[in-house]
Amino acid sequence: ETFISELHDTHVEAALRTMHIPPKLDIKAVGDAYRSSKSRLIVMGYNATLTTTAPAQPNQHRQFDQIRTLTQISPEVKSLLSSIVAQPETEVLVVSGSERHKLERLFEGVDVWLAAENGIFLKPPLKEWELVVENVNLEWMESVQLVFDYFCERTPRSYVDTRETSLVWNCKYADIDFGRNQMRDMLQHLWTGSISNAQVEILRGGRSVEARPLGVTKGGAVRRIMEKMHEATKMKPEMILVAGHFMHRDEDIFSFFDETGKQGTEEKEEVALVDIFGQTTKTIITCTVGRKHSTARAHLKSSSEVMELLHTFK
Repeated sequence: ETFISELHDTHVEAALRTMHIPPKLDIKAVGDAYRSSKSRLIVMGYNATLTTTAPAQPNQHRQFDQIRTLTQISPEVKSLLSSIVAQPETEVLVVSGSERHKLERLFEGVDVWLAAENGIFLKPPLKEWELVVENVNLEWMESVQLVFDYFCERTPRSYVDTRETSLVWNCKYADIDFGRNQMRDMLQHLWTGSISNAQVEILRGGRSVEARPLGVTKGGAVRRIMEKMHEATKMKPEMILVAGHFMHRDEDIFSFFDETGKQGTEEKEEVALVDIFGQTTKTIITCTVGRKHSTARAHLKSSSEVMELLHTFK
């Protein structure tokens, strides 16, 4: 272990200690709250929240590119979302790090709001994309792309997702131990090299490394997104549900909405919501999907339980 890796691990462990293991979400109680509310806002993550992994067929030799396409959004989820947004006074926002064109293709025909690239871009239903976060510095992208490509060549079955404003190196299909070692080497290079002084944030996931503009988080963008949604719909939700499998850096989306957030932020977050909607939201539910430690107030184990929850909203 290098000193830099150990230092970062210590930082991650300290962050985890500020979180807790939230209780299981009471799906029936949430369904009851949904039905008793006249107006609702549902905020969902995309990956590992609305997606499913199709099972590989036995004895079938798949190419790597085919394996990567096994994760998908099911027609059932799209049908559920369509039935939800067709209800009066109900809006759905899907927040993702994915590119605009990918989200638009995946949710074609479903009248949900889409927030792409961690909230930098927003697409209202049946309208064009608009910029939410301005003056984003992308001068670092070419340098980081070279590093990611280098480690992609060194790590079989790893790949790089090149987006408009971020880059993700993913080794979830690589050999576990080799991929983990390569990821540590990459992080050491990024944290100590010339890129370390650039306007870029390097985020470590379980089997991935993401590079994004400094200071860009889903929670940081969501206030402006809420303002734009309110301007367009005049919504005043009595109930808000926020659920997703978010990186720890993006869990500020939970604290933004959560009335009972961390000590010292409760008043700030409550005032923010009142400023936007013009009234206090009666019910706010935050739920992490798949993660054990989280700032959310409840958890669901997997996307299959998310689908079970969505069924209660029909």
